[in-house]
Amino acid sequence: MERLTVEALANYFDHTLLKPFVDDEKFKKLCDEAHHYGFKMVAINSAPVELCKSYLKDSPVHVGAAISFPLGQTTIDAKAFETKDAIANGADEIDYVINIVELKNGNLEYIEKEMKIIVDICRQAGVCSKVIFETCYLTEEEIVSVAEIAGRVKPDFIKTSTGFGTAGATVEHVQLMKNTVGDRVKVKASGGIRDLETCLAMIEAGAERIGTSSSIKILDEYRAYLKQ
Repeated sequence: MERLTVEALANYFDHTLLKPFVDDEKFKKLCDEAHHYGFKMVAINSAPVELCKSYLKDSPVHVGAAISFPLGQTTIDAKAFETKDAIANGADEIDYVINIVELKNGNLEYIEKEMKIIVDICRQAGVCSKVIFETCYLTEEEIVSVAEIAGRVKPDFIKTSTGFGTAGATVEHVQLMKNTVGDRVKVKASGGIRDLETCLAMIEAGAERIGTSSSIKILDEYRAYLKQ
């Protein structure tokens, strides 16, 4: 892999704060950090989108809303409403969780319908769309099936994990997702990425976005690495 600049690596990061027990000061800190370090996006739940957008109004950093998070167990109509509401409040990017129950039921038509509706809402609004698989709960065959649907529907990204499941991203799953979609869709790795070695392994495997709450730590590690 070609050596990245610090600025280029920083732009991979979706700087994440998805815990439900924080206050507005924590969101301000998140946004200030993302602006200072040049991260691509702040990843938050949909309720604080308007607040974070106000903090980042003069910044190139995107505001990303997590939809039907973290379980994906809401109806298509509910996900569509939450997506539209987040966009109306200023979201630049949408990360939604698929209905894993319907996938386990083998109902791929439902998964494709859901994806088409959410992606179309985002596309019409000029907003980036990401589809969260939660790979820790899926077989390789199920991962491939959803990735093949994404190859047809063409969201901007397919994404490994919420970070709230039993495990996060793995190199093997990132490679499998990337090999399935090729250049048609990008891959975001998230969940359990807490150090530079893991981060670079995900990028080497094909990830073009990294979701982590350890963005600053990883960037500091990279600066130290470059000085060696």
